Amino acid sequence: MGFTGIRRALVLLASLIAAFLAVVAHAAYFPVGFNENYASSTNAEHTQVLDGGEVVNLVLDQSSAAAFGSKGLYLFGAIGMNIKLVPGNSAGTVTAYYLSSGGDHHDELDFEFLGNVSGQPYTLQTNVFAQGVGGREQRISLWFDPTTEFHSYAVRWTREIIIFFVDDTPIRVFRNNEILGVPFLNAQPMGIYASLWDGSSWATQGGKYPINWAVAPFVASFQGFGVDGCEVVGDNIATCAAGPVYAWWNAQRYQYLTAQQIDALKYVQSTYLYYDYCSDRVRYPVEPFECDKNWYGS
Repeated sequence: MGFTGIRRALVLLASLIAAFLAVVAHAAYFPVGFNENYASSTNAEHTQVLDGGEVVNLVLDQSSAAAFGSKGLYLFGAIGMNIKLVPGNSAGTVTAYYLSSGGDHHDELDFEFLGNVSGQPYTLQTNVFAQGVGGREQRISLWFDPTTEFHSYAVRWTREIIIFFVDDTPIRVFRNNEILGVPFLNAQPMGIYASLWDGSSWATQGGKYPINWAVAPFVASFQGFGVDGCEVVGDNIATCAAGPVYAWWNAQRYQYLTAQQIDALKYVQSTYLYYDYCSDRVRYPVEPFECDKNWYGS
């Protein structure tokens, strides 16, 4: 093979590698060690960093809740974590995994796992805050036991759409509806946080079942501390907001769901969704503007 042939082969190989990396990058996130990117917010008894940072246990007892958070802030990308929830009688406990910018007009994306009495299914509540306005709760029953093994919970966050995933299955979308006057999460970098705390007043069937401290401590486990996004460092927030040209999340194909993902989302919505703020006419006599755009009906 001559020099020209070798050069063409190298160009082809580079193109194939680039295409492969683009596919890998959008799937979810790249796990990193806990100590590399996160720090405990509570003491070593309640935030237990194990196996060199491969696993972290959050421990809730009567003396303290438990939490950790990322060292960096991010604007767009894919962010996720593997979680094994509190087993047994978890009534009254809330295991939270969320992104937040902080402040009075903060942006936030929530996964909140609401415990239950033994034998009852876990509830996953998601919520979206944009410029300090939340009240966008959706609740689903998980279709597996999340206490026996780790499952993945992640978000894909681009300039046009936010997608919540459970084990690569989309369970919710929040589109950019700024044209309707609905704020979107595209200007405030967010940190990544996890916590385990006492939500007895509301978490389990409206507070009907509070925490039973006799079965404490309560333990939730985390691993696969992943992020593949634009980290805001110094004054590069404008670059992250505009989107680096190399960023996979700026590609058009990541601004929407595929046909297969839409089918999966419809199935979750029709089978496991049991509360949607969009349908709550007590709280919202008029359906919020964004609901129709975020819903994939049958």
